Amino acid sequence: MSASKNNTRLTETILDNIVEDRKDFLELQKSEFSLKDLESLFAASDQKLRSPQNFGSRLRSGSKNTPESAKIRLIGEIKRASPSKGDFNTGLISSEQAGLYRDIGCAAVSVLTEEKYFKGSIKDLSDVSDLFSPEVGSPGILRKDFIFDYFQVLESRLMGADALLLIVAILEQEHLKSLVDQTRSLGMEALVEVHTEGELEVALRIDAKIIGINNRNLKDFTEDLSTFERLASFCPSDRILVAESAIRSRLDADRMLKAGADAMLVGESLVRSTELVDLANQLMLTES
Repeated sequence: MSASKNNTRLTETILDNIVEDRKDFLELQKSEFSLKDLESLFAASDQKLRSPQNFGSRLRSGSKNTPESAKIRLIGEIKRASPSKGDFNTGLISSEQAGLYRDIGCAAVSVLTEEKYFKGSIKDLSDVSDLFSPEVGSPGILRKDFIFDYFQVLESRLMGADALLLIVAILEQEHLKSLVDQTRSLGMEALVEVHTEGELEVALRIDAKIIGINNRNLKDFTEDLSTFERLASFCPSDRILVAESAIRSRLDADRMLKAGADAMLVGESLVRSTELVDLANQLMLTES
């Protein structure tokens, strides 16, 4: 990693372009609706908001529809595109996909809200929250984005998130810790994502309780399940571990379970699947 820039770090990967574009978008947001405006809206809406769910408990115990025989928890992702694969489901309707994930027993739903590279929106997050609001035992809701500013943290809670993604690679350690503290102060939890042993050491130093280990190499987009297997071996047993990327089959899921994963975050495979129930049961390692 190279020098820091406004509490973020340069990674010499595609993340740098995404973060810069995200900063430009955030500045535009703030010019139209300031942090003070957002705080006022939050104060006025606080009693009406969906109460935050315990995201860690969902990843350990599942949601109301998670099969009793499931050996590992599944986080289904709402994802229309990616920088490496391009568009693959631009017509996806977030609330419909979230309903499918709920029905097949996902412990949580990850909502990609980044617009340019992933074709998401903050409305996707609020739509999923609105869908789950009346329900008891619904899946937890994760906002997945490139978050580096308190405005985004508060916005996540206001739009109904139970947890949000924080990427170690793009954040200075002190600022990462501040964002984790801000997240928890609003009743949410952070999924702290790492790709390397050095990033894992940072996550542990700032007391990340839920650690996502990404099997994708950000420099060349190659995927390797052994990344999770290697890094998970350094994690204390009291941390909740989420395997990310490259998980497509029962064999992949079994490898992640044996390596210590409590849950897996899967997007593209689920979004593209024409046999969603069967694939989900394979990934959760349910008994036949």
